Amino acid sequence: METPIQSDLADDGTATVTLLGEIDFTNADEIAEGIRTAVCEWQPSIVRVDLSKALFIDSTGLGALIEGYQACAAEQCTFMVVNPRPNFRRVLAVTGLAELFGLTEAAEEPAAIDFERTEATGA
Repeated sequence: METPIQSDLADDGTATVTLLGEIDFTNADEIAEGIRTAVCEWQPSIVRVDLSKALFIDSTGLGALIEGYQACAAEQCTFMVVNPRPNFRRVLAVTGLAELFGLTEAAEEPAAIDFERTEATGA
C-alpha cells in the first residue's frame, strides 16, 4: 500500500507535508501521525500541508488536518494548508476551517476569476 504522505524539511526550517491520493478513514490516522512526527522531530517554524496531489478528502481527513493544526499550536509553529483544489477549498470554507488553516479570501479570488474565465471562454 502506497503511503498517503510525503514530508520534506527545507533549509529555511519550514516543513512541507504533501498528501497524496484519497484521504479518508483508511489513512487519516497515518496522516495525522505524519504531521505530528514532522512537528515533533523537525520543530519547524511553519508546516505547510500541500493538497495539490490529494484527490479526495472526507470528514476523517479533515479531522487529520485538525489534529495537525493542534500539534502545531502545541509547539507554537504555524500551520498552513496550501494548494487545495477548488472543491477542497469550498469544503474548508463551508466548515470554517479555511481561515484557521491559513487560507485567506485573497487566495480564493484568483481561483474564482480563473473559473469564471474558463466558463466564459468554454475552455
